[in-house]
Amino acid sequence: MTAPKRDFVHSDAPEPHRARTKALLRDHPEIRDLIGPNPTTFLWISGIVALQIAIAFLVRDRSWWLVAGLAYTVGAFANHALFVLIHETAHRLVFKRKLPNMIAGLVANLPLFFPSTVAFKKYHLKHHAFQGVYELDADIPYRWEARLIGRSFIGKALWLLIFPVFQALRPLRLKELEHIDAWTITNLVVQVGFDLALLLLWGPQALVYVMLSFFFSIGLHPLGARWVQRHYLTGNGGQETFSYYGALNRVAFNVGYHNEHHDFPSVAWNKLPQIKAIAPEAYENLHYHSSWTRLFFRFLFDKELTLYSRVIRDERGGVKLSDEVKPDVEELQKTVPV
Repeated sequence: MTAPKRDFVHSDAPEPHRARTKALLRDHPEIRDLIGPNPTTFLWISGIVALQIAIAFLVRDRSWWLVAGLAYTVGAFANHALFVLIHETAHRLVFKRKLPNMIAGLVANLPLFFPSTVAFKKYHLKHHAFQGVYELDADIPYRWEARLIGRSFIGKALWLLIFPVFQALRPLRLKELEHIDAWTITNLVVQVGFDLALLLLWGPQALVYVMLSFFFSIGLHPLGARWVQRHYLTGNGGQETFSYYGALNRVAFNVGYHNEHHDFPSVAWNKLPQIKAIAPEAYENLHYHSSWTRLFFRFLFDKELTLYSRVIRDERGGVKLSDEVKPDVEELQKTVPV
């Protein structure tokens, strides 16, 4: 790997997860028993959506300070959890069939203010298949984005504050991605209808509550460190995926188990810790994070940790961009012999 000062870290090696998946399935075939959806996740989706709607109703005639305070201390955690559960629907880990998962994603999206679930599913699956490929992985920042934000505290704080804006722009550079389809339009119509209903029925405080909850949940908040935790180069060596094993996994549906998730994206959130328990030798020597709050402040103040602190590659596993796409990692888990 080489690391120019004004560029990402370039790697000629394939992404690390496919090989580790093969090795783990060979050495621990019992991991296959963990693969599959968890329908009870929909109960969590329904409960958290109901909670956010109830709070939006309660703050309809309250002070703006209370609206903002509740959004930061309660709404951010609720909406962050819903975003994680949308992630579950993207991998068909709530129900077996596509349609029920799409509907579950639309329901989970309701308190998130912006229509997100359909677009997320499209670019997130590309992220798994082509980790670090600039033209196919929307988790990689734009080069102009990294230059714009730079190394300063102010730049990085602003980036976290409006992170959803940057995240919404990144899929536009992705190749082989259909940006508009019937589900995209459905997501937009349903979300606009819900937002308008909040505004017309309960007033601006209710709508602003869910909007602020959304921005805080993935932005200028310790929870926003999750976006840094996953793939930013915060450890030694060439490791490019990092897990988080802190207490907030309990309210974030184990989303911190990111190495485990990339190794086995068809294992639902409730069983991710079991992967590490079954095969500790695969993860005990990997760098991990134990505090999102500590990482949040490190990212803001460490001038060496910037948006350029990411690994990019020109090909994935020997498949160049002009070649046929390899099977998805989830299919690999079903087909690799043990």
